[in-house]
Amino acid sequence: MKILSWKKCIFAEEFQYYTIMPKIFEYLGFIFYFYSNEHEPIHVHVMHDARESIFDLIMMDGELAELHVRDKKGSDPLPEKDKRTAEAFIRKYHKNIIDKWVKFFVMKQSIRCTNIKKKL
Repeated sequence: MKILSWKKCIFAEEFQYYTIMPKIFEYLGFIFYFYSNEHEPIHVHVMHDARESIFDLIMMDGELAELHVRDKKGSDPLPEKDKRTAEAFIRKYHKNIIDKWVKFFVMKQSIRCTNIKKKL
């Protein structure tokens, strides 16, 4: 996969067509994003230093019940320290992540990236 732009959205050249990957958060070098052709459960891709992991948000009664981490095929996973940082961020901002998921995938609206510069 060839990364073409890291500006407002990430674009990936894959199998001779373009898949838009909206970037939803930047946090101290971490990039949080969705793929445009995503599936449930709600999940977010997290990239840091060319490594990537996927975090599934498991919701029950409107609250975050569990957070599952999995590796992305073809990518080196985030090291444990980075996984802990990403997990802490997701736990703090999970409602914003879900709002952006609904806005993008359900309401078919554009979303903006939020840059968080202050350490948790």
